[in-house]
Amino acid sequence: MTRLKTLAATTALAGLMASQAQAAGYYLQEQSVRGAGRAYSGEVADQGVASLWWNPAAIARSPREVYGGAHAVFVDARVENHGSTITYPGGLTVPVQGEPRAFNPIQDGVAPNFAIATPIGERFALGLSVAAPFNFTTEYRRNAWARYDALTSRLTTADIQVTGAMQVTDWLDVGVGVSSQYTEAKLQTAYPNLSPLLPDGISQLSGDGWDFGWSAGAQAHLGAVTLGASYRSKMEHDLDGRVFVGGLLGPLAPANRDLKGSAAFTTPWIATLGARWQATDKLALNAQVQRIGWGEFKSIDVNFEGGGGETLFQGYEDTTSGGVGLDYAVNDRLTLRTGVQYDPTPTPDEARTARVPDGDRWLYSAGATAQLTDSLKLDAALTYISFADSDVLHDTTFYEGTPAATTTRLRGEVQGQGYVMSLGLRKTF
Repeated sequence: MTRLKTLAATTALAGLMASQAQAAGYYLQEQSVRGAGRAYSGEVADQGVASLWWNPAAIARSPREVYGGAHAVFVDARVENHGSTITYPGGLTVPVQGEPRAFNPIQDGVAPNFAIATPIGERFALGLSVAAPFNFTTEYRRNAWARYDALTSRLTTADIQVTGAMQVTDWLDVGVGVSSQYTEAKLQTAYPNLSPLLPDGISQLSGDGWDFGWSAGAQAHLGAVTLGASYRSKMEHDLDGRVFVGGLLGPLAPANRDLKGSAAFTTPWIATLGARWQATDKLALNAQVQRIGWGEFKSIDVNFEGGGGETLFQGYEDTTSGGVGLDYAVNDRLTLRTGVQYDPTPTPDEARTARVPDGDRWLYSAGATAQLTDSLKLDAALTYISFADSDVLHDTTFYEGTPAATTTRLRGEVQGQGYVMSLGLRKTF
């Protein structure tokens, strides 16, 4: 049964990595309240610490400034069973039992961000930012139809970036940043026993690790027009943790265990290009496009304590998102914003998991900035996210390669929408 134990652990670790990768928000855009108000349509070409995540050159001309923001995310979703089956050893195929609908499996949460920057002499600037680019929790009930794919998935990250920027000429700024990213994750998945009359077992695992990446960017200030471009590197992640499998009965009982494991995978690079046009004294128009290299997420390389492992193929595809927006200065104390963005999912239609249901989405945003004092600004934004309906198609063979091989074929439909309320402060000093 040694092979059975290894295969059980492989399935659990693969699920952990999939929980992170399947959230087309693996890359959360909520890194600036000011940016949220225009659907992140002009950040790469704007200035100040609120744009630091998108372009390290953004602080080259900004004053000494500190920013703090928080984004409350609410998702209203339904994941419904459409004919999922399970095939037991011997060929017995029956419908997956349990609750046929899961309401709001994606849990509400808060995404915080912080940044500070200061000029160094006349041409240089130094910045520090803290972000939570990958942050979500999903929960299904223990008898939900999706339990063989996911019960609980929790991912929390903290990205700490040190940035240096320089005014190269009167019109050109450049910047570079180095990021250290901490990842912590926890996952639970139901494991089938060898009869539909038996209760499910369970797999639970947790892991964490530090990894590193970099970013670079530039801005060209050409009169009323500012052009911005940046590149954020892919990041090679290594997650170390523990795998627990329990509740398996009869011939499967030897697969119950607690062991160490690790998994290596690569997150995407992000190339951003945008422009900001100060059309009048009051009106600024913004446009931004991002090419996200999700194709870097090719496989998950799993290794186990004591040797052994497996490479699991992933079918992610590169995506291109884009948005347009505007800023309108009503007066010296109040600026209004709005914007729209299209953000396609990188998950392939032929292999989508229920762990973090996903689909193409449109973002519609509105926001404002109030000048509270000469040095203090209050940013606020509201975003509505419209998710396209999508299908869950996820096949898993538990205990593959053994006489106990059991296959689940999950088929379902996802419907949903989201709301984000953002609030932040910026202060010069």
